[in-house]
Amino acid sequence: MMKRWKSGILAGVLALAAGATQAKDTVSVQLDWVVRGNHAPFFVAKDKGYFDQQGITVQAIRKGTGSTDALRLVANGNADFGFSDLPTLMVGRTQGVANTALAAVNQKTPLAIISVKKNFDLTSAQQLKGANVGVHPAGSTYIFLKAALAKNGLSLSDIKQSTVSPPYENFLLLNRVNAVPGYIDAEVPELEHKAGGPGSLSVLHGADLGIQSYGSGMFTSDKTIAERPDLVRRFVAAYMKAFADVVANPEAAADVLIKNNPEYKDKKAMLVAQLQADLDFTFFSEHTKTHGLGWIDAGLWKATAALYKEQGALAPTFDDSKGFDMKFLEQAQPLKR
Repeated sequence: MMKRWKSGILAGVLALAAGATQAKDTVSVQLDWVVRGNHAPFFVAKDKGYFDQQGITVQAIRKGTGSTDALRLVANGNADFGFSDLPTLMVGRTQGVANTALAAVNQKTPLAIISVKKNFDLTSAQQLKGANVGVHPAGSTYIFLKAALAKNGLSLSDIKQSTVSPPYENFLLLNRVNAVPGYIDAEVPELEHKAGGPGSLSVLHGADLGIQSYGSGMFTSDKTIAERPDLVRRFVAAYMKAFADVVANPEAAADVLIKNNPEYKDKKAMLVAQLQADLDFTFFSEHTKTHGLGWIDAGLWKATAALYKEQGALAPTFDDSKGFDMKFLEQAQPLKR
C-alpha cells in the first residue's frame, strides 16, 4: 500500500513538472501605428508557429497611435514587446521611458517630407521656408521634421505649422497643406495611388535632407531584459526567423497580414508596395551584410544620437552607450543580406 502511495505521489510530481515544462509565456505586442508592411515579422512569426516553437503565446498584436505611446505602454508593462521609431526611443529614454532596441528593422530612416507634385513640387529643403507643413506635434514625424529643418539651416519658425491627424494624405490631396513628414513605407504607397500613380508625388528622403540615422525597430523594456532575459532571447529568435521569411517573399508576408487583418483584404498591392519600399531603401546596409538583418552598430547608433542632439531634437542627457542590446540578435544568427 505504502509503495503504491509513494508511486502515486511521484507520478503526480512528474505530471506537474511536465505541465510546467510545457507552459508557454504569454506576451502582447504594441505596434506604433495601424498595421503596415514592416510589421509583418510579428504576424508571420505568429502565423507560422515560430513563437509557439519558442514556447511563446502572442495573445495580441495591438495597433497604436504613434511611437511615443507605444514606448510608454511597453515601458509601463502594458505590453511586452513593441515597434517604434528608434530616435523616438532615444528621446523617451531621456524622459524616463526605459526601453531598449533589439533590432533596427529600418537600417536607414524611412521618413521623408512629402508633397503632391502638382500642388507643390518639392525639390529642395529650402522651398519649405514659408510653406504650410502639416505636423503631428508628437512622436517620430515631429522629431524628424525638427532635425531635417535644422540640418538645412531652417527651424520651425520658418514654416507655417498646421496640426494634422491621420490620415495625413487627405490634407495633401485637398491641398490644405503643402507638405507633410511621413514614411516612405507607410503613407507614400497609398498616397501615390490616390494622387495619380507613380510620379505624382515629390519625396525628399531623409538622406536627401542630410539625415543618416536608424529608422524603426523592435524593442522591449529594460525591466523585461533584466527580469526575463530568456524570454527576450526566444522572442528575438522567432522574430528574426520571420523577418528572413518576409525578406524572401514579401507577397506571402502580405497574405499573412491580410489573413490576420481582414480589413486589408483589398489592399494587398499597397502592403507589397510598402514592403518593396523597405526592400529598396531601408532593410539592408553594410552592417546587415556582415552581422545580419536588424543589426545595430554602436558607431551608427552614436552618430544617430549625435545628429539629433546637434539639431536640438534629442536632449544632451541621452547616454549614447545605452538604448540598444545586440546579444539577443547575435544569438538568433540573423540572415546576412
